[in-house]
Amino acid sequence: MKRRDLLTAALAAAAPALASAAAPALPPVQVWKSPTCGCCGAWVTHMRQAGFAVEVHDVQDIDASRRLLGMPAVYGSCHTARVAGYLLEGHVPAADVKRLLTMKPVAIGLAVPGMPVGSPGMEMGSQRDAYDVLLVERGGRARVFARYGAA
Repeated sequence: MKRRDLLTAALAAAAPALASAAAPALPPVQVWKSPTCGCCGAWVTHMRQAGFAVEVHDVQDIDASRRLLGMPAVYGSCHTARVAGYLLEGHVPAADVKRLLTMKPVAIGLAVPGMPVGSPGMEMGSQRDAYDVLLVERGGRARVFARYGAA
């Protein structure tokens, strides 16, 4: 084999490792949830499948955890998470979390209040509710960050 062919083959073999080394690692996610909540566990699986390392804290009082972490109760759902200094409330899609981490807005984080059917972890066949992902600003006000379904 010619020297150039050897170099080309070596670069081709190394390409996958170089590509994964160049991709920034996603920050870890910490989740506070009830130990018996199945939809919360499904959301954790959704986040792991999207490439996040997730640490789960089972708690008896999610409202107290949400309050201590600093997410306003009005945006409450069944679990609260923290990633890279942001809070995530409820069934926030991983793609929106990644967009948040790229944009880096000054905010508390993202919230999907309630438990809309069809959101990550709340899948029920083909049934889908329309829902918004809210960007919760530092003062507690929110604006639409992403919209799903017919609204």
